[in-house]
Amino acid sequence: MLSAHLNALVGAFVLLQRLVSCQQVPSNCVIKREEEKCLEMMTLDEDADHPQFGCPWMWDNLTCWQPASIGDVVEVNCPELFSQFMSEDDYELGKVRRNCTEFGWSETFPHYVDACLYEDGNVTRPQDTYYVSVKALYTVGYSTSLVSLATAVVILCRFRKLRCTRNFIHMNLFASFILRAISVFIKDGVLYATEDSEHCFIHTLECRAVMVFFHYCVLCNYFWLFIEGLYLFTLLVETFFPEKRFFYWYIVIGWGTPTLCVAIWAVLRLHFDDLGCWDMNDNAAIWWVIKGPVLASIMINFVLFIGIIVILVQKLQSPDIGGNESSIYLRLARSTLLLIPLFGIHYTVFAFSPENVSKRERLVFELGLGSFQGFVVAVLYCFLNGEVQSEMKRKWRSWTVNRYFAADLKHRHPSLASSGVNGGTQLSILSKSSSQIRMSGLQAETLAT
Repeated sequence: MLSAHLNALVGAFVLLQRLVSCQQVPSNCVIKREEEKCLEMMTLDEDADHPQFGCPWMWDNLTCWQPASIGDVVEVNCPELFSQFMSEDDYELGKVRRNCTEFGWSETFPHYVDACLYEDGNVTRPQDTYYVSVKALYTVGYSTSLVSLATAVVILCRFRKLRCTRNFIHMNLFASFILRAISVFIKDGVLYATEDSEHCFIHTLECRAVMVFFHYCVLCNYFWLFIEGLYLFTLLVETFFPEKRFFYWYIVIGWGTPTLCVAIWAVLRLHFDDLGCWDMNDNAAIWWVIKGPVLASIMINFVLFIGIIVILVQKLQSPDIGGNESSIYLRLARSTLLLIPLFGIHYTVFAFSPENVSKRERLVFELGLGSFQGFVVAVLYCFLNGEVQSEMKRKWRSWTVNRYFAADLKHRHPSLASSGVNGGTQLSILSKSSSQIRMSGLQAETLAT
């Protein structure tokens, strides 16, 4: 019976070792961190060798047992690791005990398997396919976002007429999404390249630099989402708004503030919590240096979002807009849905909930669905943007006409085709004519409104 229990325990740990890629606090690091804490307590305990203690400190690869006198019965909670095997609603932390005898520590009773792994008489195994699915989901999401955002940045940089303050802010937001995706791939590649727990005790500068870069990219992404909301709100509220002058402040806030926060966090980790690769955040006070600005940006953006919705309602109800009640609500719903990914409002769902509550839902929502946010933003604010589409069509028409005249001149007048005089002249005339037509259309549209 005992051998069967031990085999079940070994099998459970083998499965657990595979769940290293998607969890916010990797399960395979829990044992290593507990061992490190136990060894540290052993080192700091000056009375460990006192004669009154018949049983010294002991680490049994799962739990740390403090010194005890002969005849004492020591009771401890099941290791936190075993909570990974149970459902969050039904799991209650069990107890294990050891007797301190004249021959040393006794065996645990009940055994770890009986006390910590059994639920309703059956061994509950972790659903490793769930975490593998989440990792596959956010890998696809970040890859899709990376490609679409890079394409969007190239488009916005390529066309001179698209170079304005609004699109410059969009490009910085796109760049922050790109850096966030790259940092996730780098972090996964460095920390979880193999199915072991060696990264728990990595103390290399490269490993810590990866974590600093990761937190910096995440903070930059949140701050540029905040800047997008602040810029749009200011445009709606202020009649005369010096966009270019404030753009430099946006750069300082979007890239400079995360630099300051991450630098403070790194210094505090180096002096007060210099353990492992800095990928676990057991010290809540230090973690708030990163978490605090993130939550602040989310909540400020939420307030700005509500303010913009109120302004949109007022504008849509204006008699100048026209339309019936259903069309007004349709426009409002469309504007609201377009603003949600730009403001990152979906982050408010789990913003203030404890990190250990609804862990699976948080993984799917923040890692899985959140990884596609960059793709959605690129589609809505670049590929479906009217200005971008007009410039793309104009460039396509220009390229098509250029090919047509080049082919026509080569066929009719080879000598002129080599010099390109007539082709260039006709193209310039055509471009001027199309520009005049476009300006006339814009003026007519303005007068009509």
